Amino acid sequence: MRYVDRTFPTPEHNLACDEALLELCEAGGAPVLRVWEPAAPFVVLGYASPSAADVDLAACRARRIPVLRRISGGGTVVQGPGVLNFSVVLPLSAARELRTITGTTRYVLHRHRDALQPLLSQPVALEGLSDLTLNGRKFAGHAQRRRGQHVLFHGSLLLAADLRLIEQVLRLPGRQPAYRAGRSHADFLANLPLPADIVKAALQHAWGATEHAVRLPDDRIDALVAQHYALDAWNYRF
Repeated sequence: MRYVDRTFPTPEHNLACDEALLELCEAGGAPVLRVWEPAAPFVVLGYASPSAADVDLAACRARRIPVLRRISGGGTVVQGPGVLNFSVVLPLSAARELRTITGTTRYVLHRHRDALQPLLSQPVALEGLSDLTLNGRKFAGHAQRRRGQHVLFHGSLLLAADLRLIEQVLRLPGRQPAYRAGRSHADFLANLPLPADIVKAALQHAWGATEHAVRLPDDRIDALVAQHYALDAWNYRF
């Protein structure tokens, strides 16, 4: 598997890169693991998430925090310093579990749990539809997009995230996993007590991602930004 550790200067380009990698694999490219770390806060809606219901738009405007939309499902998240993102693109033929959405989630998260567990003194658990937790508090959420013969599975791991900011700009989601029990963002979320370089190395080892010579399709990424990631018609369509 190929490995990419690259963060683009803009939020739009970071989101577009994941879609471009999925397209690249569909065109015959090898599976890939990408990691990236945003330099400034922004909000990311799921493909069908309603912006006004999920986000305090006035609070985001006051703080000049962009609100964008990704191509995968799942809930709304706050990106920013202290958040480590990963994206893995896999062929559906690589494992029987990848044939279904639920199977794919379990396939990836079991691997990540097993990679992180030896680094921690507390047990890592899989809860809800696609969460990783410590002591019942969520530190990683995930989503996926399926296309043709490949699946893009990506997620955000809270390492040193500003949990107060999340509380200030996100509303409580209308749909919640039972284990959340109505808790506020501040009481529900937690940072994983590990540095980013250690988590990156654990993910890289878990996936056997050893090939670093990866040329990203920068022209295609620019085109995807222009086509929708930079457009209000895309980001605020719900």
